[in-house]
Amino acid sequence: MKKVKFILLSMMIVFVMSFSHIAFADSYSNTINVFKKSDATKPFFKNCYGYALFPTVGKGGIGIGGAYGKGQVYKKGKMVGTVSLAKLSIGFQLGGQAFSEIIFFQDKRAYTEFTNGNFEFDASASAVAITAGVQAKAGTEGVTAGASAGPATGEYADINYSKGMAVFVHTKGGLMYEAAIGGQKFSFTSK
Repeated sequence: MKKVKFILLSMMIVFVMSFSHIAFADSYSNTINVFKKSDATKPFFKNCYGYALFPTVGKGGIGIGGAYGKGQVYKKGKMVGTVSLAKLSIGFQLGGQAFSEIIFFQDKRAYTEFTNGNFEFDASASAVAITAGVQAKAGTEGVTAGASAGPATGEYADINYSKGMAVFVHTKGGLMYEAAIGGQKFSFTSK
C-alpha cells in the first residue's frame, strides 16, 4: 500500500511540474492583460507598490497534492526578479487544475516581506477568483482579499488588502475538488 501511495505521489508531482511548464505555457504580458481587464483588479494595478505574477500554476492531487509555478516580481511596473511557488497539501482532494495568479503588494513593507528570501502563506489564506463559475474563495491559494460576486453579475464585493497583500487567480483549465491543509511557499531571486 505504501508503494502504491509513493508511486501516485511521484506521478502527481511530475504531472504538476509538467502541467505548469508545458501544457499551459503563457507569456507574462498576456497574463497581465487578462488581470488588467478584470474590474476586480484594475484598481490594484493603479495603486499597488508592486506585484508577483505567475502565468501558469499547475495543481494536482489524490489525497496528497501539490502545486508549482514560476513567476516574476514587479516593483512600480518594472521587473525586479523571479519567484517560484510550491505547495504541498494533505487532505481530501482530487483532480488537476491550471491557473494564473497575481499577488499585489500594497506598500513597501508587504513587498519587502515577500521578497526577503522565502515567504509562505498560512493554511487559512485564500484568493479571489476572477473567472466565471464559482466565485467564492479559491482555497489555500493566497491571502484573503475579499469575495467576488463574479463577472456574470458585473459587480464585485469590496475587495481590500489583507496584511498588505491581495491575491487573485484566473482559472485556465482543469477541475479539482480540494478541502486540504497547506499553504503556498515562495522563493524570490532578485534580477
